[in-house]
Amino acid sequence: MAIIIPLLLSIIKYLNKILFKFQCFLIHRFMSNLPSDNPIAEQYRTMQVDDFPIIEKRELLDHKVLLQQYLDTHGKPLKPINHRSSNLPPKGTTCPICNAPYEYIYDNSGGRGQLKCKVCHSTFFPHKSYLEKLVFKCPHCRHTLTKKRDRKNFFVYSCQNRKCSFYLQNIASLTPEQQADFNQNPHKYKMHYYHRVFDIELDSLKQEPNKPHSVDLSRIRKAKYVLGLALTYHINYGLSLRQTASILWDIHRIKISHQTIANYAASAARILKTYVDDYPYDLSSQVSICGDETYVKVLGKKHYVFFIMDVVKKIITSYEVFANRDGISAIKAVYATLAKFRKIPENLVLIFDSNPIYLLAQHFFAQHNIHFDVKQVIGLTNNDEVSAEYRWLKQVIERLNRTFKAVYRGKNGFNSLERANEYMVLFVAFFNFLRVHSSLNYNVPVCVPEIANMPDMPSKWLELLRLSYEHICRHQHIT
Repeated sequence: MAIIIPLLLSIIKYLNKILFKFQCFLIHRFMSNLPSDNPIAEQYRTMQVDDFPIIEKRELLDHKVLLQQYLDTHGKPLKPINHRSSNLPPKGTTCPICNAPYEYIYDNSGGRGQLKCKVCHSTFFPHKSYLEKLVFKCPHCRHTLTKKRDRKNFFVYSCQNRKCSFYLQNIASLTPEQQADFNQNPHKYKMHYYHRVFDIELDSLKQEPNKPHSVDLSRIRKAKYVLGLALTYHINYGLSLRQTASILWDIHRIKISHQTIANYAASAARILKTYVDDYPYDLSSQVSICGDETYVKVLGKKHYVFFIMDVVKKIITSYEVFANRDGISAIKAVYATLAKFRKIPENLVLIFDSNPIYLLAQHFFAQHNIHFDVKQVIGLTNNDEVSAEYRWLKQVIERLNRTFKAVYRGKNGFNSLERANEYMVLFVAFFNFLRVHSSLNYNVPVCVPEIANMPDMPSKWLELLRLSYEHICRHQHIT
């Protein structure tokens, strides 16, 4: 008996340790999905964005002249391609450089999309052929850039001139230890000039109109005022769907399920989006457009909200949620803001943090002859003149992030990216058209007389929905 009791105690102690570790695992697993007010320090992926290159239009050729030259040189005509491969170019494809017809175009990548012209020997992608008409040159030595890598949604061009001042300066800046390592492992160092060329068409950035939700808000069983109440509690005060359903019953004795409220919100978002995006905002002409990112959880994983706003007039111009914080997301966010200008100012300045993806966005739009300047506020202290001058703008948009987090907390994440973006539409509609701001003398950023005349907030939501629905009808009639 004296031996069994200590043995049982040791077994119990061991089981308690296992149980404690399992509890810690569960707490970490589920609590990590909750939104937090504590900022998370994340180092940006090491990426350098070099100066904008010199862009020139490529001298185009004439396939008829080239075919005649081939005939004069070889004494026989150049035969067309005998397409026997299963990877055929799209019908009607022509060479973007010499305009050679389909008969001289063939697959050059085993079905991966790259085509080649037999006449001028140019390689190209059918949907990216406009890039082949441009010549990119190094801004330091004017040497033509070489296409180095093909990445998803962009190409990497590099200056291979070893006499380039940019390359020589980088070599000279290496310490003796780094120089020895560079000789052994040159791939670890970025010495040459690089430029990333995004293969995105501007027209592809335009968002397609929303498809109507399955719930028709004009035919809901409850009174329309109940819809306004639900949106007020859910969006204005940041209550969760279940809390909204509970308060409607506890205070107003209205029986409605949280799923019905979710359907109402999804339908309202699809109606409001076109109105929110197309509204003719009167944005500030001075330097006041600032952007920043915050995050939300979608199925437990971080997704990023790209906020850009006019910090003087408190108007949010970009708000979409993206799965990644990369150059493509920055381009789409900046495009959403540029589209809200009636005319893009000549000296437009956008303020961001030190994330280099905004410089990539600037280069992309400059490539399409849309120019603006980017100022970057670096770190938390004013160690440079730019940060000291524009710090106040970043502080305003950080306040926007805190406001959003306060109303987002009740959501506890989203079950899909679509639901997340629908919620963002509702939040921005509330922020731009319904929420009063003390810095605006307790007025809303965008004053619409029809909404301002409504007696209470649920009625304001209903009037905003009515205006949005009329806008959709006018848009569909015009198109």
